[in-house]
Amino acid sequence: MSRIGKLPVKLPAGVSVEVKAGTIQVKGPKGTLQRELPPAVGVTIEAGGVVIKRENDEREGRAMHGLARTLIRNMVQGVSEGFTRTIEIVGVGYKAEQKRDYIVFSLGFSHPIYYEVPAGVQAKLETPTKITLTASDRQTLGAAAAKIRSLRPPEPYKGKGVKYSDENIRRKEGKSGGRK
Repeated sequence: MSRIGKLPVKLPAGVSVEVKAGTIQVKGPKGTLQRELPPAVGVTIEAGGVVIKRENDEREGRAMHGLARTLIRNMVQGVSEGFTRTIEIVGVGYKAEQKRDYIVFSLGFSHPIYYEVPAGVQAKLETPTKITLTASDRQTLGAAAAKIRSLRPPEPYKGKGVKYSDENIRRKEGKSGGRK
């Protein structure tokens, strides 16, 4: 039995779950999320929360059990609290500014980079070098943050580039001055 999959997902106040024909819909104060359930997994709503059960003990059913529970937990957390990701820009002259639905990056290239913020993700520039992304859907938020980071990934010698705020850059030593 999956140690993660057998745990029920507790529902906070103001969150409702509805299961219909292989899809699950979660409604809460921060919006509504809908997702198809993985095959070989069944969902029941009980007093303690949402319980995920697998339909058989085959390999696919065992693999999808914990995944389905985690996806549902992320949906519940997203519509109740939301998710946040902070991105930092490091480098002389590297900065970002917000224009309507776009973030305009100056990252040392010969041209500015225009990034359109996807629907469902809110971007807030705290400083020209610090961006906070918030969303109710964890997958959309992660994809947006990864796309922004890919515009200029941090390099290991000076640490310049776009990085997550909690990311550690493994620094490398530069060229050795003399030879022996």
